[in-house]
Amino acid sequence: MDNLLKKHLPFVCLLVVALAHHGRGLTDCQETRCGRHGPKIRYPFRLKDRQPATCGYPGFDLTCNEMQQTVLELPNSVKLYIQKIDYTSQSIVTVDPNVCLARQARNFNLSTSPFRYQGLSTFGVGYVFFNCSAVERNLFNQVPCLSTPGFYDVYAFNSLISIDNLPLSSCTKMYTSLLIPDEVVNPPFNTLHLNWTEPGCGACEAQGQRCRSTTNSSIGYECYVPPKGNQGRRKIMIAVIVVGVFLLLVGVGVSFYMYHSNRIEMENQAKIEKFLADYKAMKPARYSYADLKRITNNFKDKLGEGAYGTVFKGRLSREIHVAVKILTSSTVAKNGDEFINEVGTMGRIHHVNVIRLVGYCADGFRRALVYEFLPNESLEKFIFSATDGGNGSHIHSLGWERLHEIALGIAKGIEYLHQGCDQRILHFDIKPHNILLDHDFNPKIADFGLAKLCAKDQSAITMTAARGTMGYIAPEVFSRNFGNVSYKSDVYSFGMLLLEMVGGRKNNEEADVNGGLRQVYFPEWVYEHLDKGEEFRIRIKEEGDAKIVRKLTIAGLWCIQWYPADRPSMTAVLQMLEGDGEGLSMPPNPFSSAGDGKMEGVAKGNRIALELEAISEE
Repeated sequence: MDNLLKKHLPFVCLLVVALAHHGRGLTDCQETRCGRHGPKIRYPFRLKDRQPATCGYPGFDLTCNEMQQTVLELPNSVKLYIQKIDYTSQSIVTVDPNVCLARQARNFNLSTSPFRYQGLSTFGVGYVFFNCSAVERNLFNQVPCLSTPGFYDVYAFNSLISIDNLPLSSCTKMYTSLLIPDEVVNPPFNTLHLNWTEPGCGACEAQGQRCRSTTNSSIGYECYVPPKGNQGRRKIMIAVIVVGVFLLLVGVGVSFYMYHSNRIEMENQAKIEKFLADYKAMKPARYSYADLKRITNNFKDKLGEGAYGTVFKGRLSREIHVAVKILTSSTVAKNGDEFINEVGTMGRIHHVNVIRLVGYCADGFRRALVYEFLPNESLEKFIFSATDGGNGSHIHSLGWERLHEIALGIAKGIEYLHQGCDQRILHFDIKPHNILLDHDFNPKIADFGLAKLCAKDQSAITMTAARGTMGYIAPEVFSRNFGNVSYKSDVYSFGMLLLEMVGGRKNNEEADVNGGLRQVYFPEWVYEHLDKGEEFRIRIKEEGDAKIVRKLTIAGLWCIQWYPADRPSMTAVLQMLEGDGEGLSMPPNPFSSAGDGKMEGVAKGNRIALELEAISEE
């Protein structure tokens, strides 16, 4: 406690000095304006050249130009004139001095500004600008202020819309502007609405009061009833001192509580903020918690719930839907590593078979991830469907051709993670539940919370503990007796996924053989039947289905070899799946070397988990 008081002693002295001068500051911070008809300027805004810093909130500095217009300067030297300030709704109306917002669009970046674009449709939207000599005008937003009459016209279209089928043969791409609102490319082309969330003075204004700074740091604020005329300066001084002393006592008490109760969480928060600052140049969009409430219509449409959080459906615009995963308080309370891992890893990935991370939220203790919305949910929903009660054969609602295409897509996604990025990305949790399907049933790999990064020339990585889902974890993740942990661990998980697609059941389920007289581990049962040339009792509806089943099965068995060196790379697996399957040879039996007695004593989660030497923590 003594150390805490010593720590806050300088702060106490500064606060006393600030209170002594606060009364004089009241007159310095009176409401003003640039011109006779200009908007009224008061807290959180201030005129930078006329008023002290304590008269405003950081980031709300304004200036007056020679024409007595109120000027707001945003990051990257973007200057706008303020026409109106609504202190109750906390919004402003700005115009471009040159009547062409699109010309400044390339420099728009509000990530370090307190202001945000107003309106639901502006979150995460970007536009691509083209100059065209001839184009069907109805397909684009024409931007006349960028056009050159008689030579070319400039058009803009939403960057999330595919350009494959658009008539762009007579067009040249100019540039892409990310995260800009629709009104930039729509008439009148010079009006931009912005709003702010902090400081939250709108509540004061709604009650007929005003807002002001409480300290010399400008970050504290309070509501107050403005005095009429010159009355009560002494009363104001007394009130300020009383309130200041009270806030000081409350601040010391809160600091004491936070120091003892939330030290770990604050360290995690600082770690996340440092990471996000370092990652700023590459990061997806950052949303506040208030943004997420608007996007999800106050979390109205719940898609699902798991151990790590709840997923809600949201909408960025009329055409763009997202899935918002709100992390549970228990997950947030542990540490920030998985959150940093997910955001950091996903920001490096751009592939058609990997889910896109649209944005994230790190608003105080609230954390969330915003993904593209995939309407057909996970692969697990389709491959573990019902069986017909007649002969036990599995009913594949997607058909074997579609399953083959899905397997190819997943393999391409994993190969990209292993070979297509600057650093190799090991997923460590490949399973049907983490394979999501879009509206055309194209697969996308999701959930990178357990992923690790390593150099492409790195043959092995260090593991401090096993990670993944039982039934899909490679043997070497449990024990170094099988070799080093590497990208071959993902190959093993993919092999188990292939066998589940073939059999329509979990890999750790047992197969009923000979009328229930004996039950065996399902992947082992698959190998025995294929090795003997027997049928799987899987329904074959179309000509060629049997070849697909055999190809998927052999590829899966190659992938689940015990030792990493015996497994193919994902590039080799792709060649197996893309070929006709005629030349595929049977892999060695991965079950014979374990011994019958040992295999029968292993738990369902992983048949080799028992009798293995555990990896020691490093």
